[in-house]
Amino acid sequence: MAGSVWQAHRHEPPRTTALEHSPPETSPTTDGTRRNQMPGPQAMTTNRAPGGRLAGKAAFITGAASGIGRESALLFAAEGARVVAVDVDFDGSQQVVDEITGAGGEAIALAADVAVEAEVAAAIAATEEAFGRLDVLFNNAGIMHPDDGDAQATEEAVWDLTMSINLKGVWFGCRHGIPALRRSGGGSVINTASFVALVGAATPQLAYTASKGGVLAMTRELAVVHAREGIRVNALCPGPLRTELLMSFLDTEEKRQRRLVHVPMGRFGEAGEIAQAALWLASDESSYVTGTDLSVDGGLTAAYVTPE
Repeated sequence: MAGSVWQAHRHEPPRTTALEHSPPETSPTTDGTRRNQMPGPQAMTTNRAPGGRLAGKAAFITGAASGIGRESALLFAAEGARVVAVDVDFDGSQQVVDEITGAGGEAIALAADVAVEAEVAAAIAATEEAFGRLDVLFNNAGIMHPDDGDAQATEEAVWDLTMSINLKGVWFGCRHGIPALRRSGGGSVINTASFVALVGAATPQLAYTASKGGVLAMTRELAVVHAREGIRVNALCPGPLRTELLMSFLDTEEKRQRRLVHVPMGRFGEAGEIAQAALWLASDESSYVTGTDLSVDGGLTAAYVTPE
């Protein structure tokens, strides 16, 4: 992201150092010797820090100009996080930052295309430069292309664009964000997947579905790889939401009802409801949760026959 634009707004919240770890404990083995047990980060307790559930943490959120990203940025900031709002739409990210700082929080806006590795790397570096650490990496940016259909109808260009943002963008975020989390002593990675990665649909968006399935597989693998470094990696699987992204696609009542018949709660979700789930994954309250696909879908993936 050579020459990327970013603007910091500081209100000097209390700074924190890297997470400290408990000294190793030992437990007896069958031969009478003792072995070290993996310590758990002291910060990862159910006790909430003064100032909010994310007090002292720096959170990097992609796709922050709208939808889930926007709601998460506002919520994380309200819970004490210093927020990095990243989007290709810099003006949109700046509006989010203005709301945060207007309420007394601290945030910066960054322009970056998650499909371009150099821009992601520069955005992570700018985060550490501004806040000195990274604690929460929320890889949320994604697209749903209007020309995405079945295997015959989807053009290669649509497939490649979708994969480059939805899947490769998450990889780039983890590739450069996880080392930053490690430098801070650990943290939480949240990758936005989708319920469509868990169930099939006769209204296909094959590239989107495949990209989100890839996010789930990548999330599980990285969770295991980094489990003993104090780095947790989880995926969010939102159900159908009343966001601009989906509503622009479901532009008729017939299309909307075609989906809602499968949702036991009988309504679309709201971006703010997904942000609440992301907050839990970002906080120390989920300290023993990693490698999980968290479905927030109104019961859709649990349903066979829904209520009348």
